[in-house]
Amino acid sequence: MLRVENIDTYIGGSHIIQGLSLSVEKGGAVCILGRNGVGKTTTLRTIMGLTPPRSGRILIEGEETTKLPPHKIARRGVAYVPAERHIFPDLTVEENLILAERPSDRADAWTIDRVYGYFPVLSSRRRQDGTTLSGGEQQMLCIARALMGNPKIMLLDEPSQGLSPLLVKTVVQIVRRLFKESELTLLLVEQNFRIALQLAKKHYLMGTKSKIQAIVSSEEIMKDEEIIKRHLSL
Repeated sequence: MLRVENIDTYIGGSHIIQGLSLSVEKGGAVCILGRNGVGKTTTLRTIMGLTPPRSGRILIEGEETTKLPPHKIARRGVAYVPAERHIFPDLTVEENLILAERPSDRADAWTIDRVYGYFPVLSSRRRQDGTTLSGGEQQMLCIARALMGNPKIMLLDEPSQGLSPLLVKTVVQIVRRLFKESELTLLLVEQNFRIALQLAKKHYLMGTKSKIQAIVSSEEIMKDEEIIKRHLSL
């Protein structure tokens, strides 16, 4: 579904992503694990076209998207859920969802009703200004809004950021159910490896200068949590 080949990304004069390669199979769930500042978020922004790479290639379903603007990448079926959430101000929950809607003729297309089935709290808040929701509810709204575009792959950045343990548990349960019951592909960025283990099966351990220190399965980490400490000093 997604292949990143030897990309280099700069922000100003800083060489943030250096020779990064990774891949995600169709219907797979993959996580990039690493400390703050190593380039995890920049990786997602690069794939989405928000911070284009200077070199290397990015392919979605075998078609190169490296030089495409974000809106055209979105039309290829890529949804980005940033850690900052970016709820549209002065719009209700339902207006936030409708604004992101992209019609699809697929039998399993995401509609308002289907989204509310996964996120019933949003249904009960549908007339409420989106920026007045709690942190956990805003995270749910961002994920739901991304689904309204009927994506094939979701780029999910730090879904646990700023949430209480109880809200994190709720969001994780919803995301797990979502990807279990649909054909969506997930590329997740996380700092908390215990959350990553619940959502993804394959993990790229990213060190400084975006260098991949290891590629490991959830089973390998569960057998030996020292893997995380050895490679990332988390």
